[in-house]
Amino acid sequence: MKIPAASAANAYAAAAKTIANATKDQNAGALKGATEDEGFGAALKQAVDGLSTSVQKAENTTMSHIGGKADIVDVVTAVAETEVAMRTLVNVRDRVIAAYQEILRMPI
Repeated sequence: MKIPAASAANAYAAAAKTIANATKDQNAGALKGATEDEGFGAALKQAVDGLSTSVQKAENTTMSHIGGKADIVDVVTAVAETEVAMRTLVNVRDRVIAAYQEILRMPI
């Protein structure tokens, strides 16, 4: 299945906007005074929750299309957004693992 370039660009733009908003929210929280719940763990949890929401949206859109209530373009867009979110989360995971391995290689 080929995804139209416009849909992929829209999905990427939506993911970039979500990341920018999350960063803005984190910076605002840091200025107010960080608590133990904020930081990398909270950002990671937010990313996983966002991915879960994206998957649910794609599933709901697909089911709506099956029921004749949604257009195929909406389904493709939702699936593309989910794919971008998944790839982003996998890349973050890979970088965290690489950083951890680099720390383990550091001499004491």
